[in-house]
Order: sequence, then C-alpha cells, then structure tokens
Amino acid sequence: MSRTGLPGNGLPSKESPVTLLVGTRKGLFRIESDASRNQWRLEGPFLAGNEILHVAQLSGNPARLLAATNHPIWGAHLFASEDGGRDWQPLEAAPHFPAGSGATGLKAIWFLAPEPEGDGVYAGIDPAGLFYSPDAGLSWASVNGLNEHSTRARWEPARGGFSVHSIRIDPRDKRRMVVAVSAGGVFRSEDGGRVWTPANRGVRAENLPGKYPELGHNVHRVILAPSDPERLYRQCYNGTYRSDDFALTWNEITTGLPSDFGYALAVAPACADTLFQVPESGSHMRAVVDGSLRVFKSRDGGASWCSASQGLPQEHAYVSVLREAMDTDSCAPCGVYFGTTSGHVFASADAADHWQLVSSFLPRVLCVKALDSRLLESHR
Repeated sequence: MSRTGLPGNGLPSKESPVTLLVGTRKGLFRIESDASRNQWRLEGPFLAGNEILHVAQLSGNPARLLAATNHPIWGAHLFASEDGGRDWQPLEAAPHFPAGSGATGLKAIWFLAPEPEGDGVYAGIDPAGLFYSPDAGLSWASVNGLNEHSTRARWEPARGGFSVHSIRIDPRDKRRMVVAVSAGGVFRSEDGGRVWTPANRGVRAENLPGKYPELGHNVHRVILAPSDPERLYRQCYNGTYRSDDFALTWNEITTGLPSDFGYALAVAPACADTLFQVPESGSHMRAVVDGSLRVFKSRDGGASWCSASQGLPQEHAYVSVLREAMDTDSCAPCGVYFGTTSGHVFASADAADHWQLVSSFLPRVLCVKALDSRLLESHR
C-alpha cells in the first residue's frame, strides 16, 4: 500500500473500509464501514463538548490527526491524535495574532491544511488570518504576505464570521496555494505565501457595486481536484464556478442547478470532471431547495448536472449541509459522504447513485472527513 492509501498501481481499491470522522457541535464521532462500505459502526463522542470545526490528516503519518476545536468557555484550541482519532491531546500553541496587532483575539480555527509531504501545516483562523506550522502544530508563525495584504482594509466579516478557509496546496509544488477569505475573495500565491494576488476573475458578486469585482466576494468553499491540480471549483454566495488554470480565471457552472447558493461541494479524487454539490434555497432560508435533500452530480466539470439523490429524503427536509460537511473517498467507484445540520450522516458507495443513512440524531454536523481505515490501522 502506498502512502496515499492507493494500491501500488496507483488505482483505488473497489472495496476498502472507510472511517468517517464527523465533527459536530458536541464532539467528534468515528463511523467505520466494512470493506463494502455498506455496514457502519458508530463510536464517540470524542472531545465531548467541543465544537469540531475541522479535522486534518498529516501527510507524514496518516494515523496522526489534528482537530480544530471551539468551546463556549475555553475557546479555540488544537488537539492532536496519534491513533486515528480515538485519543486526543491538546497542543499548547495555537495560531493567533499577537497582542497589539490590531486584530481581535482568536475566535476560531476554521481550516487546517497539511503540506503534501512532511509535518508542515497551514491554519486559517477568525479573525481572518493565515498561519504556518513547520512542526505539525507545535509552533505557529504568521503568513504576513496575506495577513498584511494591501487590500486587507477592504475585507469584511461574512455572516458566518471573518475567516480564512479552503486552503488548497498544489500537491506537485507546495509553493503554489489558493486560500479563501470570507468576505474578501480567493487569493493565489506562487511563492510559498510571500506574495498573494486576488483570484476572482469571472466570479459574480450581486451584492457589491460592479457585477465582477476584484475583491469582496463571500466565498463559501474552494476545492482542488487531486487528479488535475490545475482544476479548482468554488461555491460562492452567487454561483458555482470552475477554474482550469489554478484560479487565474473562473467560469460559472451554475446552469442546471436549482439555485446559485450553497456550501457543500466535493470532487471525485480520480476524476476532475466528477463533481457533487448540495444546492440551497438562498441566504434567507439557508436550507435545501424546496425541503428536498438533493445531491447534484456532474460528470463533465459542471457543464451539465443531474440529481443523484436516490435514498435521500425528498420532502420536508429543511436542513443545510455546511462548508466542510461533505467529502469523498479514494475508492472505485468513489464514495461520497455528508452530514446535515439535523445530525444525520449519509453515505454513498457508488458515486452518489444510491444513498443510505449511516447515523442519525447526532449534534449539528460541522465537518466530515473520509479516511482509509486500513491506512489508519497500519500506522497505529
């Protein structure tokens, strides 16, 4: 088995057990499948009482995980696990702006992005900031190229906070990165974070002066296609978009979806053209369109869409699927997973053609991470 969890020929396994790490408002849950990905077993909660905003798997040691947490009394912290998410220890350091910097205290750690190799990790926080750790979260330094960007005065909080998220690193060259600022837009770096350029060409912002502004975009999520790292997708306040040049330009691919609003977006790791999205009714309702919990699938990079929702509730399901609450695995066919604000977790073992409910009545689901169970166990 390779470090990525794929067989030696580079192709994903048809049958492989999967572990879902489901972060909720009241702790982390582990949901493990059998090899067919049809039978599931729930464990948890771990880190009980904490909001789990994001979970990341370190590249150098797949059994080592980092979790970004928030507690109503104790605030924002990082925890590390060495055994795939059962036992957790707090880390002393956390990414934050220093006192006197003009930024308010650390409100939340929204996103964790390990580098493709080694122990380097980036973190996006609220208030909007990007930080880097060379040692798997033991120490942190500000990425000043973004945090002191000349356009920073034009950024502003979105409804969900004022944060950096969706940190995407080119797996071929860790110097190339894309991040999202809510609200500010997408920024792009080619030199390891020293220089950042706004990367929003072709993206609508109906709430701002000028239909296609350089800055000010409320970005909901940005993802990168592992099989073609030049390919990025983004979901914004207004529309779904595709980039074929690592965020230099964007083309809207909303046509065929029942709305231009949503958060959840995922791509099949082995096929950059296979995309999954959960449309929502808009900024006022913030629930799935018409109370119908539908996943829309595209096989052609967003040129066309179809509902892939067999097994999902189609009436009176007034739920949302949040930014990090959808993920895919590396099996063939691709598994797709998501959790709802009602605490229900759904899984598809066949690229969204059929769905099953694998857990219900959990706390509000904030994030879902799909991992290869065999890879976790082999490094424990």
